[in-house]
Amino acid sequence: MSTTPDDAPAPPRAVFRISPLVVLVALTLAVCVTPVATAGPYLWLVYLLPIGVVVWTLRVRTVADPDAVVVRRVVGGRRVSWSDITSMHLGKARNPASARISAVLADGSEVTLPAVHVRDLPRLAAVSGGRLPDPTAEGE
Repeated sequence: MSTTPDDAPAPPRAVFRISPLVVLVALTLAVCVTPVATAGPYLWLVYLLPIGVVVWTLRVRTVADPDAVVVRRVVGGRRVSWSDITSMHLGKARNPASARISAVLADGSEVTLPAVHVRDLPRLAAVSGGRLPDPTAEGE
């Protein structure tokens, strides 16, 4: 059997998103603020907060593939090639497993990777194709 381009497996890709349960929280907030929103002429504007949370949850993500890391924000985004990334910076958190990750670029600037935590580094390393070392791999 010969392999054709159609039979070739798709390159690995990792998508890091904010938990969709946040949408449920936003909908609950919308229900809870309904008495306030109907109490006055401009108080309906309190609905903008749950709408903003839903948009943020559905839009913000980090997508990593063998070529690059794509960061999507509420407005805009950025594509960073793996060759431009020199290291990863771990943010501070109460729980070290949930610390935020930033990619340090060759020019010294940092790009925060939304929805990527320390616990996601092995998956990110696997997708990078060896450009990012796996922190869970045993030293030889």
